[in-house]
Amino acid sequence: MIDAARAEQRKVWAFLGDGETDEVESLGAIGMAAREKLDNLVFVINCNLQRLDGPVRGNGKIIQELESEFRGAGWNVIKVIWGTHWDALFARDKKGILKRRMMEACDGEYQTFKAKDGAYVREHFFNTPELKALVADWTDDQVWQLNRGGHDLFKIFAAYKAASEHKGQPTLILAKTIKGFGMGQAGEAMNISHQQKKMDVEAIRRFRDRFGLPVPDDKLEELPYLKFEEGSPEHKYMMQRRMDLGGFLPQRRTRAAPLAVPALDAFAALLKASGEGRELSTTMAVVRIMNTLLKDKQIGKHIVPIVPDESRTFGMEGMFRQYGIWNQEGQKYVPEDHDQLMFYKESQTGQVLQEGINEAGAMADWIAAGTAYSVHGVQMVPFYIFYSMFGLQRTMDLCWAAADQRTRGFLIGGTAGRTTLNGEGLQHEDGHSLLMANMIPNCVSYDPTFQYEVAVIVQDGMRRMFAEQEDIYYYITVMNENYEHPEMPAGVEGDILKGLYAFRKGGDSSGPRVQLMGSGTIFREVIAAADLLKADWGVEADIWGAPSFNELARNGHDVERWNLLHPMEEPKKTHVQQKLTGFEGPVIAATDYIRMFPEQIRSQLDRTFVTLGTDGFGRSDTREQLRHFFEVDRHWVTLAALKALADDGVIGRDKVAAAMVKYNLDPSKPNPMSV
Repeated sequence: MIDAARAEQRKVWAFLGDGETDEVESLGAIGMAAREKLDNLVFVINCNLQRLDGPVRGNGKIIQELESEFRGAGWNVIKVIWGTHWDALFARDKKGILKRRMMEACDGEYQTFKAKDGAYVREHFFNTPELKALVADWTDDQVWQLNRGGHDLFKIFAAYKAASEHKGQPTLILAKTIKGFGMGQAGEAMNISHQQKKMDVEAIRRFRDRFGLPVPDDKLEELPYLKFEEGSPEHKYMMQRRMDLGGFLPQRRTRAAPLAVPALDAFAALLKASGEGRELSTTMAVVRIMNTLLKDKQIGKHIVPIVPDESRTFGMEGMFRQYGIWNQEGQKYVPEDHDQLMFYKESQTGQVLQEGINEAGAMADWIAAGTAYSVHGVQMVPFYIFYSMFGLQRTMDLCWAAADQRTRGFLIGGTAGRTTLNGEGLQHEDGHSLLMANMIPNCVSYDPTFQYEVAVIVQDGMRRMFAEQEDIYYYITVMNENYEHPEMPAGVEGDILKGLYAFRKGGDSSGPRVQLMGSGTIFREVIAAADLLKADWGVEADIWGAPSFNELARNGHDVERWNLLHPMEEPKKTHVQQKLTGFEGPVIAATDYIRMFPEQIRSQLDRTFVTLGTDGFGRSDTREQLRHFFEVDRHWVTLAALKALADDGVIGRDKVAAAMVKYNLDPSKPNPMSV
């Protein structure tokens, strides 16, 4: 573990460009740093006044703009604008005309000044008789040597020292610099400077002369590395600093003390049937799991519940009073609902992290907790629950960053699926987040239907991440739809984790037979379709839960690659192929996501395969109407199964037509993909 006293002395330095601050993510939460009094945080913004294509604020002053924004947000601001060569002029100026002229000139002018020469600066910056008098006894070279603060070692040192010693606020250093500094006519302060790939020999010679580099003329084209001589004071200093910082190669802690992960029977209540008439959602199953873990004497203090501003939506308000919402200042007020059982409670010892309506901030919390094993030598178990439509779509860059940093934890996509959150339309209805999750190589993703699936997945995920310490994280979709949950079929735990398990076998029959697959809330429609097929059409159906088409697809790729590289050995079979061996009939798969989600396993099947999904825009309506609209309800699953049997020549096409009449399925209904 990191020594607490040493950790308190650490600073977090963030280096940004002035143009980059136009990204909303750069400044969107700077108020939080001030509210939390993060005096260990220092932003250094390099204000060279240029973007890739041109000025950042050609007609304005980006430094003044940024100063206002950060001061208004409660930061300590240090400006490093003018270098020491200006000090003599400031001393000469008794009327403040130099400062006034500096404030008049816009950034586009300042860029141009440094793209020209001393004579141009004398003519256009010192543009009044009074200003010209300040530099009347200076040569053009001396005027040209007037430097900017961001290139002045003395000014930078003073700013960094002040930032390091400041208490009670985060600090911003605004350092005015020149883009392409030192390139001269090859690109200094020019709009082309960022695109310059090479400098010709003459430009290199001017660069050498400008900075007094010890490179002879006959070596210029070689661009030799410049090194301090071994044993020189500079070399000794650099070597010692490197040793003080731990050596030449950076090292990253990859393991910490393993956590005592509860066995699956700790969640025994979730493995049983919920009971007749007792309905609950998979979201509540996750909340029950979190509560179980929080109460665990060994692992409880390592659990980190994270929510943007939707605790009540996800049924987590019970955690407020019991565990508290973390706030370093505690709770200085009596909450409006203090007389209620589940009142809003902020606490200095709170365990729930809530960043308000701020998915990026919540993701930052999640990454910090999920990498604590590496940064602090302590494993934390973060659960971040959010609207699935918003989470990955709004913060995919942070999901990638989390993967790159080897974050471990659970992302919980709530109100998932295109038809589960009725009435919200395009804003919330998610038909693609699982495909986005599958783009991330070390993200393991699931779309469970029943509470026992959730329990099996979370428990094994904890084993893999916090006992075995694999560099993976989980994305699990959960729904807000309440329904009864059956008992877990015996012995299916391993198959649940692999992505496909036998939920219920059809009856023995020599008649037509189909294989039905589903995940998430639409799996219940698949189960209902199996009953319709048998009762109305005499077709037996074997029902397969498919909590992860993503894991099935990855398994397929692994097996395909192994078979490619072992041509002389008996080909391996994928998990899908193994499970379907001995089960006859076409396969129909339906989910609450676009068809591309189950389509990922098509190459693993040697029979008719039909996928149903929610391609198209989300819209507002009841769940029943939405599932009919997107053609994923029990009637459409039944129709697809009958059509597949007819295509295989097992039944007549008249049965398909009869089903359309029986279930009132209109052949002229618009395609949901195109409306």
